Order: sequence, then C-alpha cells, then structure tokens
Amino acid sequence: MTARLLCGAAFTALMATQASADYTLHVLHINDMHSRIEPINAFGSTCSADDKAENKCFGGVARLYTKINELRDALTAAGENVIVLDAGDQFQGSLMYTTYKGAAEAEFMNAIGFDAMAVGNHEFDDGPEKLAEFVDVVEFPVISGNLDLSQSNLLNGKVDNHVVLEVGGEKIGIISALATDTVETSSPGPNVIFQDEIDSLAADVATLQAEGVTKIIALTHVGLPKDIDIAGAVAGVDAVVGGHSHTYLSSSDPARQGAYPTWVSQGDGTLVPVVQAGAYSKYLGHLELTFDDAGNLVYAAGDTIVLDASVEENPEIAARVAELGGPIEELKAQVVGTAAEMIEGDRTVCRAVECPMGNLVADAMLDRVRDQGVTIAIQNGGGLRASIDAGEITMGEVLTVLPFQNTLATFEATGQMIIDALENGVSQVEDGAGRFPQVAGLKYSWKASNEPGSRILDVMVADGDGWVPIDPATVYGVVTNDYMRNGGDGYRMFREGMNPYDFGPGLEMVLADYIAAMGGTYTPYIDGRIVRVE
Repeated sequence: MTARLLCGAAFTALMATQASADYTLHVLHINDMHSRIEPINAFGSTCSADDKAENKCFGGVARLYTKINELRDALTAAGENVIVLDAGDQFQGSLMYTTYKGAAEAEFMNAIGFDAMAVGNHEFDDGPEKLAEFVDVVEFPVISGNLDLSQSNLLNGKVDNHVVLEVGGEKIGIISALATDTVETSSPGPNVIFQDEIDSLAADVATLQAEGVTKIIALTHVGLPKDIDIAGAVAGVDAVVGGHSHTYLSSSDPARQGAYPTWVSQGDGTLVPVVQAGAYSKYLGHLELTFDDAGNLVYAAGDTIVLDASVEENPEIAARVAELGGPIEELKAQVVGTAAEMIEGDRTVCRAVECPMGNLVADAMLDRVRDQGVTIAIQNGGGLRASIDAGEITMGEVLTVLPFQNTLATFEATGQMIIDALENGVSQVEDGAGRFPQVAGLKYSWKASNEPGSRILDVMVADGDGWVPIDPATVYGVVTNDYMRNGGDGYRMFREGMNPYDFGPGLEMVLADYIAAMGGTYTPYIDGRIVRVE
C-alpha cells in the first residue's frame, strides 16, 4: 500500500471530531542523541567555551533534563497524561561514548526518567555485549519488535517486542522496529536475526489488540520514509514516533525538513501522525494525542522545541557531566590546526554529493598510505558525523567528526570491484544512506535518475599529474576504514579484497596528524571529483 500525505480537508475533518474525545496523552520524545551528553554548537560538535559565552550552545543532557521535567511536571500538575520516549541511537558520537561505552548515557536517561526506548542501529556498534550491559542498567524497557533474539544468549529475554504502559488509567501499547540494514550499518552479529519491519509491527499490533489495548504507538528506528510506509500500512497504529534519519520536523520553523506531525492516510481513510525531532539533543518533540472512548485517535498536534540557551542547564546534572568529562577534557582541548572557514560535514550534504569534509578525510587517508603504493581512498559519508567551524580545530572536534574508532584499512582491488563499490555507494542516496562514497585519487560521475546498479557513468583514476579511465582488470591499492573493508554499509565486495590489512592507525588520528602536518591553516574545498548528473 502506498501511503499518501494527509490533505487539508481530511485534516479538518479529523480535528472536527475532537469534542467527542475523552483521553489525552502527551508524548515527549527524542531520537538520535548520539552521545551528545555535553551541549553542542550549531554544527553538532561539542560546544566550545567561546560558544557558551556567546549563548550559542544547544542541547546536552542537563538542558534536556530541565525541559523534560519542566513540561512533565506542568502537565502532570494540570491533570494531563505524559510519557517520555526515545527512538534510539543513544550510542556513538562523542568522547563520552568512546570513554564510557554507554554507561554515561544510561545514567542520564535514568535521571531524566524515560518510559521506553527503541533499539537504534548504533546500539550495536560494539556488538550485542554493550547493548546487553546498557539494558541491564537502565530503569525502563528497551524494545525492538522485529528482532529475533532467540539465538542470542546475550539479548534473549532482555529486549522485548513491545511494552504496555499504564498512564492515567489507560493502557498505552508501545511497539518498535529497527532498520533491517543494521546488519550492514552496525555490528549486531550473526545471532541477531532481522524480520520485516511492517510485518513485525502488524503482528505486535494484533497481539496488543487481543489483550484489549486500543491505543498503540510505534516507536521506531527506521527513518522517515519507512515511517511513512509504516503509518500507511499497519492498521491499528495510532502514531509513529521515529528516528534514524535525523529529520527535523516542525509545525512552526520555516527551516524544517517537514511538517510536525506529518500526516499519512491509510487505505480506509484512517489518519496517522508521524513525528521525529532532529538529532543530537538540539530538539525535544512534544506530541499531543487525543482518543475517543473507543480508543480511536481524534486529534493530534504538537511541535519540536529547540533547546537553546534560553533553557537553563540543571546544575546537578551539569556538574555530573563535568565530572565525567574531566578525564577527557585535556585531550579534547588539544589544538591540531586552524580552519580558514567552516568545513562542511553535514549528513545531508556528505551523503549525497562531494563535500569538503569528505575531501579532507579522504585526502588524509590517502596521504597516510600513499608510500605503500595505495592510490585510491574511499570513505563512507555516514562515517562523517559533524562539521567543523572556522577557527581553531581541536581534537574534540576531530573526534566528533570521526567518533567510531575506525582504523585505517588497506587492500588491493580490481577496477571492477571499485566500480561495483561506487554503485553500492550511490544506490540509496534517496534515503540518505551512509554508504555514499567520498573519495580521493579517484573521480566519478553518476546519474541519480538511473536505476540502482547502473548509476555510475564513468570513473577516472589519478595517473601522474593527469587522469585516465579506470581499467576493470587492473589491480589498484585502496585505503578505506575497517568497517567498510569488512562489508559495512553494503561494501561486501571489499571483503574479497586482496592482501587486506585492517589494523592501521585510528582514523581520527590520521585526520588530526594530516591537519597538523598542513602547518598553519587548512582551507576546505571541493574540486569536482564527484559529479552528480540529474
């Protein structure tokens, strides 16, 4: 079934029935926190002292604690019903995760008082072990309905399909699903088996309805396009609270990426709101749902709330953040160079076109191993997690851009293997997939309107001071990161590479050393190495 966005007339009809409703639920929600425990700047990196002095900081757990408790307390005092949800990806993205491996995230989520969390793909970045440790520590259910965990001795019985919350005398069913390509984007291992998201959610709806639960929210980590499909296809779902695509939905901000909520109509005319709240704790979503006596959704509205300097940080939480951050402050503060201007590394850019951060990282990778006969570098756009603003570049900023502790990986590949890799890289650009290839020592053009598998138009490789067409039969030296070399983000062909070595220096140190070796100021650039043909 193809979902369609709700038209104005249908929206008006839904709103007109509000008077018959008798139960209202407020859903406060976040998604894709990515360990941004400390406040961030406008580029998603850790906020500097200068930014803080100029009131240019956003988010962070101390600010999130303040706003959630302010809203929850006020609504509860007014007799309203409130739940707090997280749509996944607490793990990975800052030195807080690199250092504490989920323990800090668990501590602050417990302090804030979440009611449920969906498993995100990055919860598997350190394998099932760290997710299991996290689930053991948190004081709320962590759920994912499309995971068959029967073969996992670590997670079986710890992550449930769904949960039923009792709020204001009513049962609220929370179901969940995780993107099935997590086997490519993270490290769930062979004992975590993925099932179709829509089929799984439909089965969980049927289970809850059989238990008499009539109010059901899908808390998902699949991305907005899939959320829209789910809202259109899964009968019995009253709302979808999502994550994974980092989409900023708003009912008031012209800079939004879509409406909050985004309305979807099912085949029988049932209307389902879909919401998401950006990423990195910059926003808190507030969705209001009203149901009639039969449990039918009759009203939904709300917005994302920006957590800027107008929201005061809770002093106790801020002090604890500072305590945890103490051991890593010295490392983060190290200056490795200067940027002449902002180095663009935003996901919406680096997952679709040539971007300055992609060029910088790929250039650094190739420079590190060029004396080993390597001539081509390929870096997945999804491995680049932030921009860097103009001025001093600190090690903290470098680690925010490259938080995954990936190592440099080299191997040999035929030209055909490289062409196949580029085809994989551009195959899911419509979905904002992280596999998009940023390159060095290589030029390619591709046509977005062609079918996946036939999008690469031509590929050129460096030859002295010039460029020549890639030869499918020639063997080239390639550098990438260990995640991609082992098949991550769909790069399965790299597993077949010859003479692989996955244990090079950390990618963050490669970048820091490269910037430092530039001596002085780095000027970001693009040079046409990736050409998108419409």
